[in-house]
Amino acid sequence: MKKMNVESFNLDHTKVKAPYVRLVGVTEGANGDKVYKYDIRFKQPNKEHMEMAGLHSIEHLMAENIRNHMDNVLDISPMGCQTGFYLAILNNDSFDDVLVTLEKTLIDVLRADEVPACNKVQCGWAANHSLEGAKEIAEEMLSKKDGWREVF
Repeated sequence: MKKMNVESFNLDHTKVKAPYVRLVGVTEGANGDKVYKYDIRFKQPNKEHMEMAGLHSIEHLMAENIRNHMDNVLDISPMGCQTGFYLAILNNDSFDDVLVTLEKTLIDVLRADEVPACNKVQCGWAANHSLEGAKEIAEEMLSKKDGWREVF
């Protein structure tokens, strides 16, 4: 396979075993700050995916709640393939911190009464949400947390 510029394009998606959490890479800035990027895979690539309304809602819930558990979150964004999320954090190289934070954030999803910013002012597709779908995704991911460290 030709080496690609995008790290995940070089990953053999037929060999991974979701769900998992893996460090994708570390980027160091000019002043020594480091950004740690993680692949948080919820679904098995090319076999299953998150339905859009549930994925959209869990995106809102995780984006809002993860920052209650970790101060240095730069971004958490869904993958276009609808199988997971990318998490970028600043100056924290603790994989264990990421796993604990993810677990706490998913528990927050299960406890939620509403999807944050689920309105036309704060969201670009406010009609496409499912709190129930988000909770199903979170519950399934949490039920398999013992395997999060195993990518292959």
